[in-house]
Amino acid sequence: MNIQIREINEESLQDAKKCDATIMVDSKLVLRAEDGVISYSVLNIEPYQKPYIFEEKEYPTCISNPDKTVYFAYVDGHLAGELDISKHWNAYAWINDFAVDIEFRKHGVGHALMQKAVEWTKSKDLPGIMLEAQNNNVAACRFYEKFGFKLRGFDTHLYKGLHPATDEIALYSYLIF
Repeated sequence: MNIQIREINEESLQDAKKCDATIMVDSKLVLRAEDGVISYSVLNIEPYQKPYIFEEKEYPTCISNPDKTVYFAYVDGHLAGELDISKHWNAYAWINDFAVDIEFRKHGVGHALMQKAVEWTKSKDLPGIMLEAQNNNVAACRFYEKFGFKLRGFDTHLYKGLHPATDEIALYSYLIF
């Protein structure tokens, strides 16, 4: 499998938000915080599919921008993933979107994209990367943890403005260099 990572340009604008990044939810993280340390257990739940919603952004503003960019992953010429990264207000790199097309998961696409995020972050002399995931995206949380990210915070109300009855929890993880 030949994975190529390309930075956004005029030609690749058409690929923005085209990944099928649907998530199969069959478990969730149950969080505990004690003495400033966050831990979790995994609880199996009734399976359901959750669509991945890309953040709204002006993709053309990412072209040749020193403070933000988008990378697309291609496998044998087919769009396989998307990574949107920017310099955040707190001097960390912030991953706005990280999506691997459902057809290309578990083939190294996510790792290749995250490696590109690390390269971009280091080229900007930033101290690390932060991202937000949800407690019901266990596969993504495990991927980030395996890559070296540490769960450092959570927000039980972030999604309640959109869906008042949700029990979805926002998780904040950091990869520090």
